Amino acid sequence: DWVKSGNMIDPAGRTWHGPETRIEYLDGMTAFTDILAQNGYTCAISGKWHLGASDVPQKSHDFWCVHSLGGDSYTDYWVFDNTDEMTHQTQYVTDYFTDRAIDYLSDQKDCDQPFCLSVHYTAPHTPWREKEQPADIWNAYADTAFSLPIEGPHEWNGWNPTPENRHETIQGYFTTITAMDRAIGRVLDKLDELGLSEDTIVIFTSDNGYNMGHHGITGKGNGTFPLNMFEESVKVPFIARFPGHFPAGTVDTHLVSHYDFMPTLLDYLRVDNPESDQLPGRSFAPILRNEKLSRDHDEVVICDEYGPNRMLRTTDWKYVHRYPDGPNELYHLTQDPGETQNLVDHPAHDEVRRTMLARLDKWFDQYVLGELDGSKLDNCKGHGQLNVVGALKNGERIFTPR
Repeated sequence: DWVKSGNMIDPAGRTWHGPETRIEYLDGMTAFTDILAQNGYTCAISGKWHLGASDVPQKSHDFWCVHSLGGDSYTDYWVFDNTDEMTHQTQYVTDYFTDRAIDYLSDQKDCDQPFCLSVHYTAPHTPWREKEQPADIWNAYADTAFSLPIEGPHEWNGWNPTPENRHETIQGYFTTITAMDRAIGRVLDKLDELGLSEDTIVIFTSDNGYNMGHHGITGKGNGTFPLNMFEESVKVPFIARFPGHFPAGTVDTHLVSHYDFMPTLLDYLRVDNPESDQLPGRSFAPILRNEKLSRDHDEVVICDEYGPNRMLRTTDWKYVHRYPDGPNELYHLTQDPGETQNLVDHPAHDEVRRTMLARLDKWFDQYVLGELDGSKLDNCKGHGQLNVVGALKNGERIFTPR
């Protein structure tokens, strides 16, 4: 009974925001794909969208093959494949979206127009059921002794598998990642086959991290309540490849954020962004050109889609502030990389705490949209993308202002 009145319903009662409950989370905002399209690119997406109104091509995408939900069964799910009608699929979902991405690439072989293809996998999202996973990969991990921490449970609760289920949980997680790695290899092989590798920038990243027993948590930021911002939750991989252009084998340690992706890409492509002065991101394109940054990236701000949680991270310190009442956290990361000692109430570090809070508030004062300011909203419980915040949905206030 996951299909009702034309809408996809997940077990929590959420919908994909179809015709009856359509929400476009990025409505009125300019995406990097909009700017690329304005500069002659054709834009395509194959995979997870999870930004509302999955049935409607958004943000200047000409090719629109997206999952109806943010995550679902790996072999029993629904998609919108260049149509506003949902179609049911049973192919392993990672392979399905890889096939469709490859179909799109094949159409670009003799096309002079530049393209931007986003391949968004639902992996390694749960569920991790053996019957849904590739048997060869699953079985390859059957006897693996995973060297992951066994802690917890964390005092903020969160889900942790029982000792007897722990190996199977980790086995499923690693299986979905390995299947994704294999799929990415197929995309790269296709670029080679089509002779496009030398002309194509490839970027691999993720939308969030994940704790697999770290801090006594199995989950990401919303794996606990209060919502956490441990390094394992907020750090993500970022790998960039452009043969003959990017300095191969380079590992850079500057602090950068997904906020920086859009200005970096547009800067590297020499494409103007008329809204750049209004946005928080900073270009790190000089790194990609094997040049020195004109200004150091010595701190990064993280906010949370789940509520009024804010974080400032420098090379040495991390400060987490939760409105309205905390708990707040301060960690000396160079001395305590495991974030085991919260120093927020330690008198010797009060100046660090106050300075970091002031910098955090200054950042949000500059960039936050008042009607979406999480510090002024109650009832943000970490349930993810259920609805818009504030008074933006037909005059209905979804969360209560403080």
